[in-house]
Amino acid sequence: MLGIAIIIGSTRPPRVGEAVGRWAYGIARERKDAEFALLDLVNFSLPLLDEPMPAMSGQYNHPHTRAWSEAIASCDGYVFVTPEYNHSTSPAFTNAIDFLYQEWIDKVAGFIGYGYTMGARAVEHLRLVMAALQVATVRPQVGLSLFTDFERLTHFKPAAMQEKSLNSMLDHLIAWGSAMMPLRCKRGKS
Repeated sequence: MLGIAIIIGSTRPPRVGEAVGRWAYGIARERKDAEFALLDLVNFSLPLLDEPMPAMSGQYNHPHTRAWSEAIASCDGYVFVTPEYNHSTSPAFTNAIDFLYQEWIDKVAGFIGYGYTMGARAVEHLRLVMAALQVATVRPQVGLSLFTDFERLTHFKPAAMQEKSLNSMLDHLIAWGSAMMPLRCKRGKS
């Protein structure tokens, strides 16, 4: 069975990303077609990239990098929960992604964006980053508006249609993750 991590990509207090990630995780774990884990960047305490060797080398000196590597390597795919800051994702998320390289290759990703424009530009930015890491991305995504899916811009109350959007994205993510399994097996990654 595929292992999918739902990754909360905001570390800024206060943040709404945690509520979004927990909502997605609650719905996902009701499914029987994959195993889901919830990963929160806050729990990894990653500093600004501090490894002396490039991520491509896979040589990690620091315990925080090894813990992050282990968590990411153990999954077949990811759901990135991202805020939109200045037409991009959070700096903490970009930094976390850049810590690793081999762990991402031949996997699949889906996206949940949130913000004034439903996180659309942050998701587009992450799609480019994932392409450079040889991660396939699925087209369906979840876009959450701070105006319609949150009360007073802070209390998460998703519109009813958002659960359908999430399940559509997960359907595609699981199908693509399964289709890519032979690539990961060939590389010894699954």
